[in-house]
Amino acid sequence: MLIAGPNLTIDRTSTIPALRPGEVLRLADVVVTPGGKGLNVARAALALGVPAVLVAFLPGYTGRAAAAMIAEEGVTLQGVPTAGELRSTSVILEPGGRATVLNEPGPRLELERWVALEGVIDDALADHVVLVCSGSLPPGAPEDGYARLTARARDAGRRAVVDANGPVLGAALHAHPHVVTPNLAEAEGLLHGRADESVEASPDARERSLAAARELVHRGAEAAIVTSAAAGAAVAWNRDAEWLDAPRAHAINPIGAGDVLTSGLAAALERGASVLDAAREGVAAAAASVEAPKAGELDRRRRDELLAGMTA
Repeated sequence: MLIAGPNLTIDRTSTIPALRPGEVLRLADVVVTPGGKGLNVARAALALGVPAVLVAFLPGYTGRAAAAMIAEEGVTLQGVPTAGELRSTSVILEPGGRATVLNEPGPRLELERWVALEGVIDDALADHVVLVCSGSLPPGAPEDGYARLTARARDAGRRAVVDANGPVLGAALHAHPHVVTPNLAEAEGLLHGRADESVEASPDARERSLAAARELVHRGAEAAIVTSAAAGAAVAWNRDAEWLDAPRAHAINPIGAGDVLTSGLAAALERGASVLDAAREGVAAAAASVEAPKAGELDRRRRDELLAGMTA
């Protein structure tokens, strides 16, 4: 698969007994890794044994340092140099499973740099079946950036999977992506203007997710998968829709589970699976990933166990 994950970051993941705003707190078990939704998709593809190429911007000295760290992981990266320095993300984990994420926006991008990224995507599309567009866009990037990439994929006879939110997702729908994969909060934020970004499962998650998935298809996606944390995911396509219960897993780090779902989905689509079967593989992969300490990682055998339970 080919992955457009333009807005890389440096993740600083740490643990703390309890997050208490307004106090001076000491973090423990600090792990520093390159991050970003697109990189999580690429990590998961690597774990699943699927050839993948990540295309991303590399701002400044820290961008080059992140590229070296990504290469050490075995992820294939095609970087587009830009001005500024790479953004950072703080991920704070608490023993009860709560995760707090502080995202920086990234340095402002010149439009010519976005055009350069589109050129890299164009050159690479011939070697891939699926283009995944994942994560936020840096400041200065065109709001219809993923719509433009989706159109390029369609013109090349390829499938586009878009994992975005807000106006970026809204614009992408007009280009008719093959699948969109927002979580429930992101979907409802676009459809109903709700500002809550929480992805916690709620008692009415199934009904709300199914309704959101159907509406996203109505607005232009060929198919939509709307996730709702540990509750599961709604899948809609054509005039059909189905709910997939998430398999039970022992959550260590839930960060990046949605990215792993997108990766598992895209990997299955690369093999020619139907959207529903690909969604099952994505949900199983996401459940396996929450048992791993690092975002984007998973045990393929554990994914297979969970998938077998879903299809039994």
